[in-house]
Amino acid sequence: MSAAELAFMIGPGLATGIGGLGILVLGRRSDRVLDTLVGLTAGIMLAATFFSLLVPSLERGSLWVVLLGFTLGALILAGADDLLPHLHPRLRERGHEEPKKADARRRGALLLSALTIHNVPEGMAVGVAMAAGGIELGAPIAIAIGVQNIPEGFAAAAPLLDAGVSRRRAAAIGAATGLVEPPAALAAYLAFTWGEALLPLALAFAAAAMLYVIVDELLPEAFARGNERAATLAFFVGFMMMMILDVALG
Repeated sequence: MSAAELAFMIGPGLATGIGGLGILVLGRRSDRVLDTLVGLTAGIMLAATFFSLLVPSLERGSLWVVLLGFTLGALILAGADDLLPHLHPRLRERGHEEPKKADARRRGALLLSALTIHNVPEGMAVGVAMAAGGIELGAPIAIAIGVQNIPEGFAAAAPLLDAGVSRRRAAAIGAATGLVEPPAALAAYLAFTWGEALLPLALAFAAAAMLYVIVDELLPEAFARGNERAATLAFFVGFMMMMILDVALG
């Protein structure tokens, strides 16, 4: 593993911290701003899912292997989403409503659990892409996830202010949401560097996991408050940003 590869695997998680700490400077933003940021994030993630994960998977493996990995990714994310206790700050999810007597610590733990489910697939995607194609394949998805992690960290922290969480605590929670990404990236990189034959399956798995997060969480959150036009336009901007990045670095 080169120093550059290691930096690309650690960087996206640190970018989330930048967004979380931004709450100290900017404070609470409107739902329209947050929904726009979430739409931008979804667009970047969707483009990264196809260009940096699913297409390379199809190029390296048979259709059946790709379908197997894709199915496993969707099923495992759905299982984690259903079984692990968690809470979304801006989205009411059936079966995961906020407990009536949840103190700030309990609520913070549930929020971190939700964001861990969200961020682990992103870290895995970076690690698998780096194992499959080195800097050429891994750098675009690492940069894309790092870019979208900045508004994601802010969007994760901002709603906590409405719940009575202090600005410093909200910033800390927002920053902490990215801490799971570097270990997930490193674990995926090491696992699939040794098991190169499994890389097509792993790329498809990571693609499905990220797609699950987009469809199950990001898009419903972006469209839940009547700001779907702004969120949709931001989605297209994010998708085009990733296309440009992929062509420039690919």
